[in-house]
Amino acid sequence: MTEIMSDTAAGVTTLTLNRPDVLNSFTRSMARELREAIQRTAADDSVRAVVLTGAGRGFCAGQDLAEAAPKDGAMPDLGDIVRDSYNPVIRAIRSLEKPVLCAVNGVAAGAGANLAFACDIVFASTKASFIQSFAKIGVIPDSGGTFILPRIVGLHRANVMTMLAEKMSAEQARDWGLVYVVTEPDALLETTLETARQLATMPTRGLGLTKRGFNKSLGIDLSEQLDVEEELQREAGRTADYAEGVHAFLEKRKPEFKGR
Repeated sequence: MTEIMSDTAAGVTTLTLNRPDVLNSFTRSMARELREAIQRTAADDSVRAVVLTGAGRGFCAGQDLAEAAPKDGAMPDLGDIVRDSYNPVIRAIRSLEKPVLCAVNGVAAGAGANLAFACDIVFASTKASFIQSFAKIGVIPDSGGTFILPRIVGLHRANVMTMLAEKMSAEQARDWGLVYVVTEPDALLETTLETARQLATMPTRGLGLTKRGFNKSLGIDLSEQLDVEEELQREAGRTADYAEGVHAFLEKRKPEFKGR
């Protein structure tokens, strides 16, 4: 059984974590499959948006602890797991210059929660929950958690989430800015896909350059970021979608963007 299911329609690729019997908890092989699937969407010009979700009743319960447990008195090197499994996935999502939407259908714990928060837009069902469960086993937030959480919710709320390790409802996650829309479970995937299909008709290169600009802004000051904007705008101005957008505006018609 493949651990990542992939389906493409109307310019949108849906990637589904597929270990439902263990709430889609991560193994090295599943992380590798997910990274490779995201990289394939990067290389496919027909894909203009990506949706990430989970099979069954959970989104992702984080690391499969059976794979990371001490064995015969030997402690595993968790840094190796982070380096080989989680870091490549988070880098693939953030560097993909196409919108990545997440449909959180159930529990998102540990690395599973931070996987969702690394996406560009997060949708959640009323049955979803989020928990930074790392403190419960004496480790730190990974999968970008120490970077992303303080930037979304602020340092003090990030401390609350990670140090107290309390379960957060979808509604609270929305109120804290971690989730865009909360839906009833039966409407979650279609609501997410509807937005993804909308994004797939928009100027993909411009959206990708916007994402690149946001990524750059996280590590530099305003003056440097203004220079980044100059270069990105120069690149955007050379796209066919920019020419189409301007002509459509002047001709008072709806633009037909091709993602180029």
